[in-house]
Amino acid sequence: MEELRTIIGENLANLRKEKGLTQLELADYFNYSDKAISKWEKGDTLPDVETLYKLCDFYGVTLDYLTHEGNRKEKSQYIKKDEKRNFRNDVISTAMMLTIVWMVLTIVYVYVLLKNNISLWIVFVWGVPASALVFAFANKIYFKKRLNYYIAYSLFNWSLITAVYIQVLYINAWPLFIVGIPAQIILLLWANFIPNKGAK
Repeated sequence: MEELRTIIGENLANLRKEKGLTQLELADYFNYSDKAISKWEKGDTLPDVETLYKLCDFYGVTLDYLTHEGNRKEKSQYIKKDEKRNFRNDVISTAMMLTIVWMVLTIVYVYVLLKNNISLWIVFVWGVPASALVFAFANKIYFKKRLNYYIAYSLFNWSLITAVYIQVLYINAWPLFIVGIPAQIILLLWANFIPNKGAK
């Protein structure tokens, strides 16, 4: 029984981390204390059967997933089908949105090149901050992961500054990069206030 508690505890801890949740966030969601969550994950105690089923629904896995050892790939037969399909669809939708951004930029580039015989390569530089915003939007709809927000807005911050710098290269615009430092610190602090998927 003790070995089973340890296996379930390890699986619960791994699933929580995959969701990007802290023990406190999970505790708030299920109306337990973070100490209770910690005891479950250490294998000191087990949640009651009803709570175990709620956790399984929350993580999109079956009870067999919790009671077996191995990584997510090894236990893929215990992942609920809808969870697999939805994640795959979310990734494909995000990739499609990003592809549309670059397709529009390519059309603009080719149009200007053919019409005016000018290579407007700068549009591709501006495509990076635009893609970062699209990814942040997709994360808001599909994934709701704090790390994804942080990556997207950090990429937006620095790529926007770089794009502006390249656009106005004829003037001494390097101090723009100094502005990026406090902006990055603000992003880091702000990211801690963003809830992850599944948290209240």
